[in-house]
Amino acid sequence: MIKLQETIHVNRQPADIYIYLKNFASCAEWDPTVIEAKLTSAGPITVGSEFRVKCALPVGSITLNYTIEELIENEKIVLRGTSRFFEVLDTIQIQSTAGAVHLIYTAEFEFNGALASLEKQFRPGLIKMGEESIQHGLKIALDDNFPAPTQSRKSSLEDKLIVPGISRFTRRGYRLGRKIWNPVSANITGKHVLLTGSTAGLGLSAARQLASMGASLTLVARDKQKGQDLVAELKQATGNTDIHLELADLALMSDTDRLINRLKKRATPIDVCINNAGALFNEWAQTAEGLERSFALLLLSPYRLLLGIKPLLSAGSRVINVVSGGMYTQKLNVDELHTRSRGYTGAVAYARAKRAMVVLTEELAREWDEDHIVVNSMHPGWAATPGVESSLPAFYRLTQPLLRTPEEGADTMVWLAAATEAGKATGQLFLDREPHNTHLLTSTRESDQERAQLLEMMAELVNTRPSKLAGFFEPSEQAA
Repeated sequence: MIKLQETIHVNRQPADIYIYLKNFASCAEWDPTVIEAKLTSAGPITVGSEFRVKCALPVGSITLNYTIEELIENEKIVLRGTSRFFEVLDTIQIQSTAGAVHLIYTAEFEFNGALASLEKQFRPGLIKMGEESIQHGLKIALDDNFPAPTQSRKSSLEDKLIVPGISRFTRRGYRLGRKIWNPVSANITGKHVLLTGSTAGLGLSAARQLASMGASLTLVARDKQKGQDLVAELKQATGNTDIHLELADLALMSDTDRLINRLKKRATPIDVCINNAGALFNEWAQTAEGLERSFALLLLSPYRLLLGIKPLLSAGSRVINVVSGGMYTQKLNVDELHTRSRGYTGAVAYARAKRAMVVLTEELAREWDEDHIVVNSMHPGWAATPGVESSLPAFYRLTQPLLRTPEEGADTMVWLAAATEAGKATGQLFLDREPHNTHLLTSTRESDQERAQLLEMMAELVNTRPSKLAGFFEPSEQAA
């Protein structure tokens, strides 16, 4: 048997360390030998939970199947890993003494058959591996002292060359990005996250990830049955019971206002608000309040919601507005945001609304900076969601091999909600955890006057009662 032991001193609460390492899939973030790691058993993580960990070898790779054998909350984690070559018992002890927190990581290797006679040859390599993983990788992950995110030179150049920048929207872009990501060991247990559009696509993936991380979730859904089913699913899958459902059709400002009032009455501070609800409408139509649907759902509603819940936000709160790469094709034109039926194109209306939302994100970030509220936007790249498949069937069929999974598309949304360094940036547009240019073409840049015109119109609309919205726009803009 080969026994390795490493000790590190960490300036973190024992609960933070325990929660991060109990989900042993986190080893992919701090162990340089791990190619991928995944929880493979169903239900909350507890004794008996299983993980599959794929590790690199000098030649090829090896897969280990880990099972949690013992858990003592905030004190001890014991896992046993098995492979075709060896078995390993990992013991993680968290000790607090004299105000300091020490993590003691022990790994005991038992090699199978003839390999047992080669333990002396294996020992130096395993010692080096242990030092790199614990003293370097895990220590850095738990210190969680990463700088504010900035755009790399390579990424900036690709954006300027346009085609390489757009190619990053694909699954390949996600996989390239993750190679340089920092670990996320921040503990968001109990952090209150308001998430709209939570029952499908990106929102569903984000809800599952945030629930598994222990966040207190308020999920906003339009369909009562889907919402209730999701809440039940998340509670059963994660053991997180702090999950609530709010029903609202966010294409209607009356529903949006009622949601705001319920949230204010509940009076629970909001740590993170994720404006994700959306749809691409191929046919022009108005809401019951007389607004074009894309404008109402994608722009006015999330802006109205943010201003309405502002009293529930405080220093350190984060706002995440989900936009789309399609907005790169459009210039802000306030007069065309509320579209006419004649010549209507759903994809264009969608992109225009998202362009305007990027501008509003930047403006809110400036206005709320003195309150230390972080406001950013993100776009998911090209992801294979039910919305894309139904609204853009030709695009979906053509690009399907290149599309990201919903989990990959939602990753930056979750990262912006959880990562410590994400709270150090505001007023930016993110893709794959990295700030990106908001314009790829100079022709899409708006003027200061156009930005002011947008803010003026949105302020008037936010202060208009839902029953009066139909009369806000000229009659010629409402009819075919």
